[in-house]
Amino acid sequence: MDNGEISLSDREFEAVRNKVYKLAGISMSDAKRTLVVSRLSKIVRRLNLQTFSDYIDFLDRNASADDIQEFINALTTNLTRFYREDHHFDHLVDHVGNLMKDPKIAASKRLRIWSAGCSTGQEPYTIAMALLSAFPQLKSWDMRILATDIDTDVVRRAQTGVYKENDLAGLSAERSKFFEPLGNGDVQIPEFIRKTIAFKPLNLMHEWPMKGPFDAIFCRNVAIYFNKPTQERMFTRMGELLAPHGFLYIGHSENLNSVSEKFKLVGKTIYKPKSEPASRSAA
Repeated sequence: MDNGEISLSDREFEAVRNKVYKLAGISMSDAKRTLVVSRLSKIVRRLNLQTFSDYIDFLDRNASADDIQEFINALTTNLTRFYREDHHFDHLVDHVGNLMKDPKIAASKRLRIWSAGCSTGQEPYTIAMALLSAFPQLKSWDMRILATDIDTDVVRRAQTGVYKENDLAGLSAERSKFFEPLGNGDVQIPEFIRKTIAFKPLNLMHEWPMKGPFDAIFCRNVAIYFNKPTQERMFTRMGELLAPHGFLYIGHSENLNSVSEKFKLVGKTIYKPKSEPASRSAA
């Protein structure tokens, strides 16, 4: 083929779908067939393989951990921007403002937030910028934002905090104030903000090393790639890590109806635990 793409049979497509589901919990619809061909063909070519069947056989028999990760990275989608669904950040600022008035929390000066499915970092950096803009005194707090993604490539990019100037399109001067110009059309998140965030690769289908509790969890536009049983398991686990006063923020096209009974809806795609699954302790 002129574009270097390799033909994909129905059987091969099913094998790819089964493989990515087993490895990452991702349920891939028929509509993703073109994506599979376009993203995996170049890998198959580079490995000097002839067909997708050869590639699946390679993944099953000879692949290294890096080869498996490359397969997962190729099939994940990363679409994000700064202050996306900004009502969530307005709510978070109000939430943290209330926490800071709590004598126990104010005494500990501890704040923990998790951005699950952080992609190239715009979400966790927005969390940090929104909070530090509203409450500069948080610089003296033990504030930590955990940012995780299954795609190791985007995690590495996010850690640099470097973006294109056009990534700031549509942001107000107030929201753009933290970005430092680097020249050549690049900007960077300043170090004092970057150091509040720990970027880590994490497959949500595997063990979670963190203990929590978290004061807020952002898991936006992640569940749409999972089937209902996988969603239920994931949100149950998140509920166990969320502090009783914490909030869960999900994507604009997602909801927890028929998925989890452990949360109650308190705002537009904003949920709160129905019970008290976690006690406040050091993480």
